[in-house]
Amino acid sequence: MSNDTTYLMAIDQGTSSSRAVIYRHDAQAVAAAQQEFPQEYPQPGWVEHDPEAIWESVVSVVREALQEAGAITVSGLGITNQRETALIWDRATGQCIHNAIVWQDRRTADYCRKLRATGVESYVTAKTGLRLDPYFSATKIVWILDNVPGARDLAAAGRLAFGTVDCFLLWRLTAGRVHATDASNASRTLLFDIHAQVWDEELLKIFGIPASLLPEVKDCAADFGTTAKDIVGREIPICGMAGDQQAALIGQAGFSPGITKSTYGTGCFVIANTGNTALRSENNLLTTVAYRLNGVVTYGLEGSIFVAGSAIQWLRDQLKIIDDAAGTEAIANATGIIEHVHVVPAFTGLGAPYWDPDARGAILGLSRDTGINEIVTATLQAVAFQTKDLLEAMTDDGIDPNIIRVDGGMVSNDWFLSFLADILDRTVERPGNVESTVAGAAYLAGLQCGVYSSLDHIASLWSRDAVFTPKMDASAKDALYEGWQDAVSRVQSERPR
Repeated sequence: MSNDTTYLMAIDQGTSSSRAVIYRHDAQAVAAAQQEFPQEYPQPGWVEHDPEAIWESVVSVVREALQEAGAITVSGLGITNQRETALIWDRATGQCIHNAIVWQDRRTADYCRKLRATGVESYVTAKTGLRLDPYFSATKIVWILDNVPGARDLAAAGRLAFGTVDCFLLWRLTAGRVHATDASNASRTLLFDIHAQVWDEELLKIFGIPASLLPEVKDCAADFGTTAKDIVGREIPICGMAGDQQAALIGQAGFSPGITKSTYGTGCFVIANTGNTALRSENNLLTTVAYRLNGVVTYGLEGSIFVAGSAIQWLRDQLKIIDDAAGTEAIANATGIIEHVHVVPAFTGLGAPYWDPDARGAILGLSRDTGINEIVTATLQAVAFQTKDLLEAMTDDGIDPNIIRVDGGMVSNDWFLSFLADILDRTVERPGNVESTVAGAAYLAGLQCGVYSSLDHIASLWSRDAVFTPKMDASAKDALYEGWQDAVSRVQSERPR
């Protein structure tokens, strides 16, 4: 390849795989590599990752993408990551003291209930925009400190560092020189005041977490240091960072209030841009930092579904009733809409708007003629129904988008997007680049290193691939959704508060 063009690289460290993509300045990908890594389930409801498996997969894909791209100069590197996943490592050795506890993990549900009973949740929510739920990082930090022998003493001595995956990768990529995160990732920890944009001392006291563990919080486009040459083969400025869902909003050019995106990866996450207003939800959604640029915060209203694409993985890996995710489209086309069978994929509890960590999955409405095709189709429908749950809550909070921009692995399935448009009763837009998350990380890097002059410049790179408009009769849509709501009520352990 010629080296007369400006190039950017992005790392997307996800829940099930790591990816590196190199882009030209016009947002066209020129090289990419992806690698899956193992999931670990030590107990029901527990989910862990080996930090070294994460790290090795990232180094591998970065080197592979650079090799594929050839003799080019990479002007900037952006990092995006699975959010809320918690790691703690020894500052002296760089080694983690426990496996990464993944965002899906439910082991701290009892701890959250006990904290909630003390009456502190209103303070926590007012400061962070979040709920006392095992989903977020703080309770995972507490668990590691309380369950790894000697961890509390090491933390008190300033020997330990905490980070979400972005922060851990930055530490490793810079050979331990930089311990930092960005405002979007910090906003998912339960420790960060999203209004004052600081780690909150009272929150640290509530959870019993030493401030010495915490990284510096920077803008999403900032100077995060430089990769060590002996790690990836060259020194590259690290210029951008955002949690995966915020990066997807950026990749979807969601820069104006009201623009809403829905990402279908391992989970499904809907974020609506609310501008400079940190809109507090009355319907069990989350207030979050969408991005922070030049010290100015843009907020978002978010709904989180823990299981979306991972339900399709479950069909493939656990039930072994499909060979690959791509095959689900043909199955659904042949089967048609399923009215009476419901798959509720609450494998790690229910996220928004139910927030029930003890709910578990179920297949309901089985009859003698129910087969593989019906279960596969009902699983696709479940992801759309869960999105409807979020949009209903969002509408009740005053955000009612007419158009939903979608991205992620599941959106290559036209049947799914057609059903989604029907059940949401909204227009669904699929972009030309469905990998919005990794693109968003590259855009942030480009913004910082001068490849892009403004957010308008980035927005001009967004293109539409397909539009799906609702066609289903209202009474049919309502009947399907009522069936879903009944199915969810049957798996809940507690009613949403």
